[in-house]
Amino acid sequence: MPELPEVETTRRGLIPWMRGATLADLIVRDPRLRWPIASDLGGRLRGRMITDLARRGKYLIISLETGALIVHLGMSGSLRVVGPEIAPGPTEPFDLVLAGEPGLRVRMRDPRRFGALLYSEDPLNHPLIAPLGPEPLEAGFDGAYLRARARGRTIAIRDLLLNGHIVAGIGNIYANEALFEAGIHPGRAAGRIGASRYEALAQALVAVLSRAVAAGGTTLKDFAGSDGRPGYFQQQLQVYGREGAPCPRCKAPIARLSGAGRSSYYCPKCQR
Repeated sequence: MPELPEVETTRRGLIPWMRGATLADLIVRDPRLRWPIASDLGGRLRGRMITDLARRGKYLIISLETGALIVHLGMSGSLRVVGPEIAPGPTEPFDLVLAGEPGLRVRMRDPRRFGALLYSEDPLNHPLIAPLGPEPLEAGFDGAYLRARARGRTIAIRDLLLNGHIVAGIGNIYANEALFEAGIHPGRAAGRIGASRYEALAQALVAVLSRAVAAGGTTLKDFAGSDGRPGYFQQQLQVYGREGAPCPRCKAPIARLSGAGRSSYYCPKCQR
């Protein structure tokens, strides 16, 4: 968290405020993020116009007349549009101040300090962006691609989906939900899944992510959109975080499987 839907929700919410705006200032209260904010970044940004906002996987790309800012929301961060009268809190490390009245700013909230604010002249070739795999919501993503990347691999399918070099933007929540929708056990070896099941999984990823974007993402702890409102996809979660609850299909208790520092939630009857 936040995953692709949350970052896409953030991007869409910020576009009306940021596209075409000029950056008046960067106020840094705490540079100690995942990678320290460069001490000269404010001076490099002042007076530069924002031309667009894009997303690649879980990264927000704020394009400028030349170069771009790369923003990562970390594990529980968010970006919100606030007025100058709103005092920053202790877990809000920086503001991007927009020119003009009333001095609106885009404020980062990052309780765990795992976020990032980086500058790149060529963002798509930045070391964090360039290795990312295709996204499920892009044209051409399908089961044949997933199966080709999984061939001969013993890694669990849930963990394959979490590898951003194979599929960009997928985190644990949406991997769990898509695997349930496709009827695939999260611990099954990725190389032992047939072509038709991979096609079902690809379709499930597209469907789950599309519904999540439409719902504004998922709020489990800290995420909120640029207007401060939570995402509502958590109301549609079928297995994630529902250990012991009845499966929405067969009513068997949802089970939890721990591994790689994360929990997988699944139906032991519907998923194999």
